[in-house]
Amino acid sequence: MVAETRANKEAAGNDGFAVAGWMDRVGEFVTRHQPLWISLGNLETKAVLAERTAQVIDRPIYVAGLARSGSTVLLETLARHPDVATHRYRDYPLIFTPYWWNRWLNRVARRDEQPTERSHKDGIAITSNSPEAFEEMLWMAFFPGLHNPSHGAPFDDPAADHQGFARFYVEHIRKLLAVRGRRRYVAKGNYNVTRLGYLLRLFPDARFVVPVRDPVWHIASLTKQQALFTKGQQDNPAAVRHLQRVGHFEFGLDRRAIAVGDPRRVAEVMALWKNGAEVEGWARYWALIHDHVADVLAESPEIRAATYVVRYEDLCRTPRETLAAVLGHCGLAADNGFLAHAAERIHFPGYYKPKFDDVELAVIERETAAAARKFGYGSPANDSQTVARRSQ
Repeated sequence: MVAETRANKEAAGNDGFAVAGWMDRVGEFVTRHQPLWISLGNLETKAVLAERTAQVIDRPIYVAGLARSGSTVLLETLARHPDVATHRYRDYPLIFTPYWWNRWLNRVARRDEQPTERSHKDGIAITSNSPEAFEEMLWMAFFPGLHNPSHGAPFDDPAADHQGFARFYVEHIRKLLAVRGRRRYVAKGNYNVTRLGYLLRLFPDARFVVPVRDPVWHIASLTKQQALFTKGQQDNPAAVRHLQRVGHFEFGLDRRAIAVGDPRRVAEVMALWKNGAEVEGWARYWALIHDHVADVLAESPEIRAATYVVRYEDLCRTPRETLAAVLGHCGLAADNGFLAHAAERIHFPGYYKPKFDDVELAVIERETAAAARKFGYGSPANDSQTVARRSQ
């Protein structure tokens, strides 16, 4: 999330959370003048018309799920495919003009980078060319208040007029594909779990990959990240501003729950977090998000057909077979070499284990059991009613 490449670390002298001064200043300017940057993005679209005329958006792929469910591993795997273009760390802060910004970057001499572990301290090393979730900046520019937990998602009404955003967004993707020289667009965005129907209306051939994870291990990872980001942001206030600008509210001092259409349950989660009930808050949030996903898949055959649910445990236990199934769902051809190389990088985490006491485990079971069963957790392996099996 924080753009903590080696160059930025050296410039800011930080532990992975401080933001380079130039990035903080330019990021502030872009955020403060969003109408200007939308206009510049539209101007860029007109200027590069010749190159993007033949650029077709073919089956865009969206990785969408609760943070710490394996979404980054899936994004990185998909991003290595030769047909795929994603946003990269280097795209920030001039996200609104991807074609001009990348053309300029390609002409600037760049020193060699050594991969460095990202601020999550989860063993994932990055460079400025690593894939990252940045398209949320576009959504926020057109939908003010999008991340207010008390507001519902503005995409539920099929009749709503979002043409201004839709035009800009479609052209943005086309320009990114053109400047990358690729055919398929992949985006990771946790908040897209509330937009599956809207995205499918926008791109009827879109493919969705939804990672899920056993609630005990998932909540252990979520609580670990919250403590890590809170400490990192207390020592580096610019990190809070950076994550607000790029649209990452999953962790830290400005943590916000995703509004999924049930204001009461969202308010309960936020209240639990505010009162320090971390485990119960995360457990209710886990159930809230996964109930929402299960309901959407159950109610819409079209969304269900476009979606592949990936259980984190299956990804780690049988990575080659699971990745082959994901790539097949997405319509991406991959040879044995690609699958073998991707699979060897995936394993269960060895840097932490859940340390919940009996009371906390009981809270997690109480709050998440019903939602977890919908994805095959705590259910017989042959339960044909689980969402995970219906959607695959």
